[in-house]
Amino acid sequence: MKNYIAGGFMIGAIALLQASTAAAETSEIRAAQQYGLSSLPLMIMEDAQLVEKNAKKLGLDDLKVTWLKLGGPGAMTEAIVSGDLDFGAGGVPSLLTLWARTKGLPMEVRGVGGLVNMPMELVTTNPKVKSIRDFTEDDKIAVTTVKVSNQALLLQMAAAKEFGPENYDKLDPLTVSLPHPEAMAMLLSGGNTIMAHFSALPYQHQEKKDPRVHQILSSYDVLGGPASNTVAYTTKRFYEANPKAYAAFVAGIKEAVDLINKDKRAAAEAYKRITGTKESVDELYAMIADPQVEMTLTPQQTLKMATFLHQIGRIKVAPTSWKEFFFENVHDLKGS
Repeated sequence: MKNYIAGGFMIGAIALLQASTAAAETSEIRAAQQYGLSSLPLMIMEDAQLVEKNAKKLGLDDLKVTWLKLGGPGAMTEAIVSGDLDFGAGGVPSLLTLWARTKGLPMEVRGVGGLVNMPMELVTTNPKVKSIRDFTEDDKIAVTTVKVSNQALLLQMAAAKEFGPENYDKLDPLTVSLPHPEAMAMLLSGGNTIMAHFSALPYQHQEKKDPRVHQILSSYDVLGGPASNTVAYTTKRFYEANPKAYAAFVAGIKEAVDLINKDKRAAAEAYKRITGTKESVDELYAMIADPQVEMTLTPQQTLKMATFLHQIGRIKVAPTSWKEFFFENVHDLKGS
């Protein structure tokens, strides 16, 4: 009889423990996205409430997702580190900087997965500039955040190739932090404040409609092929404390990516409706359907960026595999 009572007590205790564990999961996910087509999967997730949909499948019926729109990785980094944000999305340099800064801490940041491979282009209105070697101190280059953004790092990698590794930061004094919409407006205004913009879709498409604008560099030139433009990330603390909420967010990304890849015209229509952008649906469809653009969870060329960041002393940790700074849910993918 004592054994039966003890067994019953143990079963009850386990049930209570499981119930308390489930109850301990967050009731709200705070996520952020930036501007442009690189955030399209996140926009679809928000618009179609894909995280909430997948949360219900996992037993989280009342999970709320609050979305923020941030103009650059600087604000995203601060929000993640302070605990005011659960999921961020930005360029690979932001992820790597956060990972190296927090490695070994409860708030360690790792990648959730890629979102999109998309070329970023450095464009200018200065007819004298044919390559980055032609920039002078009068040419101001807009990037989303100086030194730490995707574009800022790519400019440094390009400078290292052009001027030698020791001069990787030669063009840094020319860079200015601006969200893409503001940078485009200033570039096309005809003034002399911003003469170049390391841009992204759809802004680079809009900019190149102006006959004064020409491209001098692509991110694919710098990295040697298709590369992750934007990745999603969160903290190890959130990952471990909220396995179902985390799984729901990852499932939301996958579903959004699958929806976009299945019907790119519908995705273009959704982007047009959500953002109110000036481009037509046909123009947006052409961008999304471009062979160089790929919506995918698979991280690409991320280790190459990590190696460069370590070489210039920006991060103190030298990873040997991209899997070190991404969570296990993408480890079976053919990343790099």
